[in-house]
Amino acid sequence: MAEAMPRMQSFRRAWVLLAVRLGSVVVVTLGMWLVVRAATGVDAFPPNTMWATLGLVPVNVLCLVLVRRFLREQGVSLGAALGVRRGRVGRDVLWGLLWLFVLNVPFMAVVTGTVFLLYGREAPSAFATIFFDPASSVRMDPVVLLVISLVAVVPFMLINAPTEELVFRGYGLDGIASRWSVAAAIVTTSLLFGAQHILFAATVPGMLIYFLAFTVWGLCAAIIVRRQGRLLPVVIAHWIVNITMSSPAIILPILQISGAIPAL
Repeated sequence: MAEAMPRMQSFRRAWVLLAVRLGSVVVVTLGMWLVVRAATGVDAFPPNTMWATLGLVPVNVLCLVLVRRFLREQGVSLGAALGVRRGRVGRDVLWGLLWLFVLNVPFMAVVTGTVFLLYGREAPSAFATIFFDPASSVRMDPVVLLVISLVAVVPFMLINAPTEELVFRGYGLDGIASRWSVAAAIVTTSLLFGAQHILFAATVPGMLIYFLAFTVWGLCAAIIVRRQGRLLPVVIAHWIVNITMSSPAIILPILQISGAIPAL
């Protein structure tokens, strides 16, 4: 009984953490949509990627604080939970580069395959409309755009990857696996990871594609973490993806301000 109680507590807290993550994403996305609609008249839902990234700042902070609290009560530091070890950072970077390739192959295969299943011969042209909705764009001064992008993107680059990995492949996965089978925990957290990304898509077809692709990413990442026993290499792979995908939001307004490209 003494051993069962901590397992039950970990199981319940894992669900609390996952519920807070998904619930706060929904609430913040709706909030950002209402603010953008009131301020600009743009009512496309969900709001475009820049606003979604800005909304993730408080979500990531909340989740990181919560998971840190849960871990500290178990006597575990964030560094230990991530698997940070002296003398292994260089190897972890190399592992991260390998996992970046391994994770992106099935991810891109699902994206491409789903688009072709949905659109058939029209799939090549559909790529231009599925992942970008012109109706969600907000015209603004490049300087204002740069400030908003810096506020949104820099914290996103720094804390989104470790936070999501701690929530989904760390505390969440371990907590659910304490009561359910490891396979059930992997599937559950991966489905929730995919569900979270629905609100980051630009169109309804994009929502389906994001759900499937990020669920597959979550499945593969969870298997890697369970086999390797540490989060850090997958965090590094996740970091690289986040930096690569979000850095254009900063580069674009800088190019506009410098005159290298015309302002939109």
